[in-house]
Parts: sequence; structure tokens; C-alpha cells
Amino acid sequence: MEFKAELILILLTAIWGGTFALIKGALDYASPLVFVSIRFGIAALILLPFVYKQFKGLTRQQILDGLLIGWWFFPGFILQTVGLQYTTASKSAFITGTFVIFTPIAQMVIMKKLPTLVNTIGIGIAGVGILLLSSGDGDVVSVLSELGSTFNFGDLLTLICAMSFSIYIVYLDVVTKRNNYLYATFSQLAFTTVAALILMPVFHFTGVERVMFELNNELIFAFIYTIFFATLFNITMMTKYQKEVPPVKAAILYSFEPIFAALIAYLLLDERFTTLGFIGATIIFTGLIITEVFRKEETADG
Repeated sequence: MEFKAELILILLTAIWGGTFALIKGALDYASPLVFVSIRFGIAALILLPFVYKQFKGLTRQQILDGLLIGWWFFPGFILQTVGLQYTTASKSAFITGTFVIFTPIAQMVIMKKLPTLVNTIGIGIAGVGILLLSSGDGDVVSVLSELGSTFNFGDLLTLICAMSFSIYIVYLDVVTKRNNYLYATFSQLAFTTVAALILMPVFHFTGVERVMFELNNELIFAFIYTIFFATLFNITMMTKYQKEVPPVKAAILYSFEPIFAALIAYLLLDERFTTLGFIGATIIFTGLIITEVFRKEETADG
């Protein structure tokens, strides 16, 4: 079951990788919170007929569980997008990728459980791979130098996004083991929709993000892909299957997302897949292979 879950999580990262090129263009016509509220709001409404029976007899713990994963789910989808308005793509990619490093820390704090040695090694290797993959046309030194000398508000938002997502990965493992996966999925979608609608006027009148919406074919296609594939299918499958994989291992699997994003950008946007990017992708894959080869050790320690 764990191997099947791992394959499904990798498929999800491939689908999420395809959202980068679409959302990048869609945000020319819709501001981030508008896009997020429509995307998750429609997805929640579509899911509602399949989940409403779960609302009967909800316990206080189940309600708190739904709010908990929604609370940590939302920031990862909005802070990175807002942060990109203030920072560079290479810095954003690298900082977001640090969720791989934060996940074992979150696991230790929340679950009181140390990651296995092999997973720790896999995390370290994946972190190096993400750094190389984020270097673009530059080099590793230039990425680290830029990050250290010009750390700004956008970088801070992106860092909070990475921390939030690492905490979310761990709490998702905890919550889905004691709740119906459709209820947990709906909780995340509904919370994100409501939070986006509340923050939208706040961001607009404070000048953080002006409300913008211009419907066209490009935006419609972006909504179709993100609502049905990247949200309804992905979040449901993630919520159902991630509990079969240790959180730290799941983080390594999710680190494949920038690989798929770079590959799809290469195929659709004619963006270059640099030598360092290729090496970084290979290193991330190596980190996964190491955790797979020593799977028995991981199971014995768990």
C-alpha cells in the first residue's frame, strides 16, 4: 500500500508542476486572492454533494481537525504567490523548496518522532538538488549570494509559506488517520475559500494586492485545469493516500514538483532546462532512490 501511495503522490506532483505555467499566465488577468477564491470555492461546491453526509454527528475534535489542516493549508497557496511580487523566481523556488528541510523538524515537534537516518540523508540530498534546480542560468553561489544580500518582504512570505507547508504535511498525516478523507478534503477547500474572501478586501484597501479579474480563454483554461485536476483530484488523493507514507518521505516525494514544473516549462514555454537544473533533478531523484532502497530500515524504525 505504501508503494502505491508513493506512486500516487509522485503523480500529484506532476500535475502540480503543470500549474506553474498556467497560473503564471492567469495572474495577468486575475489577482492571486481572486484566483484562489474562485479555484477553491468552485472545487468545494463540486465536492459538497459527495461529502455533506459526513457533517451529521461531527464531533468537536473532527471540527477542530478540519480547521487545523485548513489553517496550515491556506498559507502555502497564497503566500508564495504574493511573495513572487516582491522577489525573484530563483529565490522563490529555492526558499519554497526548504519545506523539505522543515518537515522533519515539524515531525519532531508535532509527532515527537525523529526521522530515520535514511530519510534524513534523503532530505539532505533533496535539499542540495533543489538548490541546483533553483539556480537557473546562474550558479549556486549567485543564488546563495542573492538570497543573503537582498532578503526582503517577499522572501519572508515565501519562507513562511515553506514552514506552513511542512507543518501541513505533518498535520495531514495526523488528521487523516482519524477522519474521513472527503471531509478532510472539503475542510481544506472551504477554509481556503473563506480565508481568501476575507483577506481580499483587506489586501485591496491596504495596497498589498489590488483586486483584478478579466475573464478570457486563458483564464478559463487555467481554472478548468486547477479546479478539476490540481485541486479536486490532487487534494482528494493527497488527503486519502499521504497517511500511508511517513511525512518526511512524503516531503521528498513532493520535492519532485519543481522538476516537473521545469520540464513542463521547457516543453510549453520554451524555457531552458539548464545543466545545473538537470544535475539538481538527478540529485533529487537519487535522494528518493536511497530512501526506497533502504525502505526496510525505515519500516523497522517506524
